Amino acid sequence: MTPPPAQVLVLDFGGVVTRTLFETHALTEQALGLARGTLAWRGPFDPSGDPLWQAMQAGAITERDYWLQRTRQAGRLVGEDWDAMETFVRRARGADPEAVVRPEADMAIRLAHHNGVRLAILSNELDLFYGADFRGRLPLLDLFETIVDATYTGILKPDPRSYGAVTAALGVPAGACVFVDDQKRNIEGAVRAGMRTVHFDVRQPADGYRQALALLGIEPPAEGRHDVA
Repeated sequence: MTPPPAQVLVLDFGGVVTRTLFETHALTEQALGLARGTLAWRGPFDPSGDPLWQAMQAGAITERDYWLQRTRQAGRLVGEDWDAMETFVRRARGADPEAVVRPEADMAIRLAHHNGVRLAILSNELDLFYGADFRGRLPLLDLFETIVDATYTGILKPDPRSYGAVTAALGVPAGACVFVDDQKRNIEGAVRAGMRTVHFDVRQPADGYRQALALLGIEPPAEGRHDVA
């Protein structure tokens, strides 16, 4: 028997809602005044060429550790000492956060909201990476009913308490939620918590959002269209 559609869409933020820094190297190099091709680390887009990414995937370091090291490296390239991911993101992406939002994410979020689906963010480092004022500069986030950010809670995915914080805030069972994340360990945590899940492949974002919408019982627009009636 096919289960009924879920009622809540719970999204990770970086990589799922926004394009990864791996995908925007050219923009970062331009913003920092670096020569094209200076930033060679590409994470999931070239795992064999990024040993630090491999270490993170193996659990030897955390995702925060990975990005702190990349932040420090980028700072040294411009002759500065950077110890906060927020500095890297601000310098790399400027003052226009909407420019790095995935169009597939914008479409799916607005379509879900249009269809009465409740929306939540569950992030390990939204404000830590993007800055406390970021939310006010991205109107899309106004559609979300709750944002659970480990920047403040200190409870990182895949700790079961992180998923529980979302369901408690919304007053729903875990089975009513579709959770979307690009990190396998976080997906595994959500499965253990009882959520339906989509392991988001940053290399194929449209596929991930199609899967999420299907679990919500929503037909996505025709390929190539990102508007919501």
